[in-house]
This record gives sequence, structure tokens and C-alpha cells, in this order.
Amino acid sequence: MLFRVLFLGLITGVAPAQTPTQAPAPSNIKVSVNEVIVPVTVTDDKARFVSDLDKNDFLIYDEGRKQKISYFSRERNQPVVVGFLLDLSNASRMHWKTYQEASRELVWNLLPGDEKFSGYLIGYSTDAELMVNTTRDSEKIADRILKLKPSGGAALFDAIYMACTQRSLVKGEPIEPRRVLIVIGDGHDTASKKGLEEVVELAQRNLVTIYGVSTVAFGFSSEGEKILERLSEETGGRVLYPLQGLYKDVSGYLSTPSDEGNFALKVGTGGYAAEIASGIFRSIAAVAGEITTQYIIRYIPDVDDHGKVFRNIQVKVPKLPNVKIRARRGYYPAAP
Repeated sequence: MLFRVLFLGLITGVAPAQTPTQAPAPSNIKVSVNEVIVPVTVTDDKARFVSDLDKNDFLIYDEGRKQKISYFSRERNQPVVVGFLLDLSNASRMHWKTYQEASRELVWNLLPGDEKFSGYLIGYSTDAELMVNTTRDSEKIADRILKLKPSGGAALFDAIYMACTQRSLVKGEPIEPRRVLIVIGDGHDTASKKGLEEVVELAQRNLVTIYGVSTVAFGFSSEGEKILERLSEETGGRVLYPLQGLYKDVSGYLSTPSDEGNFALKVGTGGYAAEIASGIFRSIAAVAGEITTQYIIRYIPDVDDHGKVFRNIQVKVPKLPNVKIRARRGYYPAAP
């Protein structure tokens, strides 16, 4: 059975609308129709990127069978199309202004005006809305974010579905540029018509990598955390929790939430707000760095299909057993 992985993002789920204005020039990269594409991130035990690995450092397995790598790249600033999915529900009110500004900072970081980078904005509350279609102009997205206000429920799954089906495509994706979604929210869903399993499969079929920047505050938890983790782990991304652990070393913080008596974070000194802002911006920088510092592996599956609907992938770096490797868990070898 022929593995038509190259065309998964083009013939399943993503409906071409209109080609975005000033689309990047066609890529000259040649890809076999049955190649599997696997973006890989490698970090050490201190979450620092390991960026000096070569093709021979990696092993990749398809359903447990070792594969021959046909293409390998470790270039920085690789072309991407980034979907910014912003939680506009009432749950995001607590630190809305800080997240609003951090979201704009992330847009400016990932859309520097280079033709290799494009992005779009989807806001979701009770409904999901494509607020800015695919563009290279970061100001269009940043300006729209500045005008938004949170209210209503949360239709996260519908937002992911919309990102995979209802926005303009850039020529060459999902090979070059790659597809990335960044969910800025707490992961909960109260209003979607679509379900979690449906959008996980859709993201995998369309070669989308999902990252999460959680808005859950320190000392709190959300059922949505498991949803964000599932979305990211299945697609090769990860979730960052910028507000978790900010005050773990501050004696008596939880018992005295006003910070009274703690002069570093005492209300009115600005330290409290500064700590929140710095935590969020550290996470934003981490996401931006990871997206542009991935290895790209491609291989032609040397396996018998046996009618499997979903095939599992495993990536290893044998000489560095203690590193953290993030890659999508598998792929669908044929259209549904």
C-alpha cells in the first residue's frame, strides 16, 4: 500500500481557500510521495536545546522497525506557518492584559517580516473565529489582539478544527513551510461542536505540531491541562506553564496571598506583577525558540501495511540517553 503522507495535509482536512497575498516563492525541495516527515526537538535535562546533532545520531522506528533516514536538516529559522489560537473565554480574565501583550510579543518573534514565516489568528470563546487569515504581516495580527476582550465559553476544539480546514494555505506546506499551532489558554472546552479525538486525528493527518501556553495561575489547576498535554504529546509539541512555580520559593506565599510581609513581592511594589510578566515572557521565548530549532527527519517506510490505520513512530538518540526527545507519535498512511 502506497503511503501518501506528503499529501495528507493537502487532500485531507485542509480546504484551500485563497492563496495568501504575497505568498512565498515555491520551494525547490523535492520530496517523494511516500515519505514520512517528522520534526524533532531535543533538549537536555535543563531544558536547553541540543542543536549540534547530525543525521547519524538519530534512529527512527516505524511500528518498531528501524528505518533509513532519507533526508535530514538542522537549519535554524526553518519556514513555518503558525496559527495563534487565543482563549477569549471568561477563564482568561485574571491575567488577560499580560497574556494579551505576551501574545503580541510572540507574534512579532515568529513573524519577523521574512517571507519564510506566515501566521494567522483564531480567537475562541463561545464560538471560534478566524480573525486574521494567513499573512506575513505581524502587525495585522498584533493589532487585532490588542482590540480583543474575553467573554463567554471556550470552543477550543472548534478552533483547532478551523485552523486545519478554513484558512488560506501557503504554497509548499506542510513540507516547507511546516504547520504549527500555539494555543494560549487553559485547555478547557465548554462550547465546541467537535470533539477531542476528532481534532487530534485531524491535526495528525495534517502534520500539525501543537504547543500550549497555559493560562492557569499558580496554586490552581484545570481539567484542561490534560487536554493541552494530549494535544501536544500526540503531535510533537509541548505545554508550558508560565504561572506555575513562580512563587514556590517564597515563604508563606499561599498562606498570605496578598504577599504582606514579603518585600520582594509586596502588593504595590510592582514585584508581584513583574514576576507574573517575566514568567509568561520566558515561556513565550521558549516556544519561539523551539519552533525555530527543530531537526527535520524524513524517511520512506520500509514496512508492510497490514491494513493499519495509524502507525506509531519512535525517535531515539542512543549516544545521549538522558535527553528529552519530542516528535509526533505517529501518522496516518492513507486518506480517511
